[in-house]
Amino acid sequence: MFSQRNENSGPAGAGDLFSGQVRRHIWFSGRVQGVGFRYRAYYIAVGLGLTGWVRNQWDGRVEMEVQGRPGDIDTLVDRLSQQRFIEIENLEVRTIPCVRESGFDIAD
Repeated sequence: MFSQRNENSGPAGAGDLFSGQVRRHIWFSGRVQGVGFRYRAYYIAVGLGLTGWVRNQWDGRVEMEVQGRPGDIDTLVDRLSQQRFIEIENLEVRTIPCVRESGFDIAD
């Protein structure tokens, strides 16, 4: 499985302006590049109605900002951890202020 480290840095109640939504900045490490992680993240996020983006980093991690209902974000992470070939060893998670956006993108 994987370990998770949470760092809540967003202002209290920041998600209240967005009808119960939160925005999380997540760094995934483990076997997360070269295994279809970003594409799977995209399809799962879109299916759950989440917004944000995902991209590979030079150090082998994958970075994501995702916004939506907390339970849906948890479902996204859980489904990613169950995908074939993907092995999430660690998560670094920060709650950040919500932004107005539509859709979920695979960033360069």
